[in-house]
Amino acid sequence: METTVKLEDLTDSSGEWLRGSGPESDIVISSRIRLARNLADYPFIRKATDHDRLAIEEAIRGRALADKKLKGVLYLNVGQLESVDRQFLVERQLISREHAESDGARSVAIDLSETYSLMINEEDHLRIQVMHSGLDLESAWKKISGIDDLVESHLMYAFHERWGYLTACPTNVGTGMRVSVMLHLPALVITRQIEKVFRSLHKISLAVRGLYGEGSQAMGDFYQISNQITLGRSEVDLIGQVSDIVPVLIDYERRARDFLMNESQKDLHDRVSRAFGILCSAKTISSEETMHLLSSVRMGVNLGLIDNLQIPDVNKLFIHTQPAHLQKLRGTELDTADRNVERASYLRRYLGNLGREDSTEVN
Repeated sequence: METTVKLEDLTDSSGEWLRGSGPESDIVISSRIRLARNLADYPFIRKATDHDRLAIEEAIRGRALADKKLKGVLYLNVGQLESVDRQFLVERQLISREHAESDGARSVAIDLSETYSLMINEEDHLRIQVMHSGLDLESAWKKISGIDDLVESHLMYAFHERWGYLTACPTNVGTGMRVSVMLHLPALVITRQIEKVFRSLHKISLAVRGLYGEGSQAMGDFYQISNQITLGRSEVDLIGQVSDIVPVLIDYERRARDFLMNESQKDLHDRVSRAFGILCSAKTISSEETMHLLSSVRMGVNLGLIDNLQIPDVNKLFIHTQPAHLQKLRGTELDTADRNVERASYLRRYLGNLGREDSTEVN
């Protein structure tokens, strides 16, 4: 059941996964589970005709999304969106870059709290994803399992008794599940331990990606850790594999932060205060530099080096200073130079308002 809410209504808000209130949220930004599904009656997307793609959209929208249990979703025709709107959804983690940049009929259904979204005609006919704040894979699995069962009650999935769910990419065959956790690991980067950690993860078949998933760079010291293999593993096994390793990574990061506080506190304090000062006073600033500086500020807030600045505010700034968000907030398209000026102005206003309200200080 769809809603009359529009894309613009999401611009000023922050999704549930950015609340910064879930378990271990000082280090774990979000927990996400994604399921790849295909309808039995249609060829995979790469072989689908334009007519097939339209029929897939209609089947999913007309049957599954019409269910009262999926009430209040925002349904968007991605193919008809402007480029900045598609990029906005990517920055919001609601669709993938591939979904934004591909051709043909494709759409997305978004829960207004941004807890889940359903991408239609991405690499597979349907990609269901659920995102929760902090380390909360168990709740995310319960939520996505319910959505998956609901969709399957209306549509027949492509499923093989031996191989499991059939998907366009062989690495997703089986459960079709990708379990991922987004971590903020600035101290491991500063202490130059991050590559050693990544090598260990690769040895146990866990992938490390950047902020926007496969093929993206690690901006702002954010890293997504996820499973690589789905075939021959149960959903519980895959969740357990990621759930078991994340506490180890959290411990490594906390130890690195403790080391910096005990052995290099003046240098750390200088890094945090300089970052905060630049963000409060810059007249022009790039997206990359903003992410880098906000990473230091976020760590500083968690270590008690900055008073009266809250993690949800920092998380919001990570997203709202991205190119498409800036343009949506400004209400006009901006070239790179104008975005850098607008980004600096937005940061000065936002942090200045917090300072007046809460007397924000760097300790």
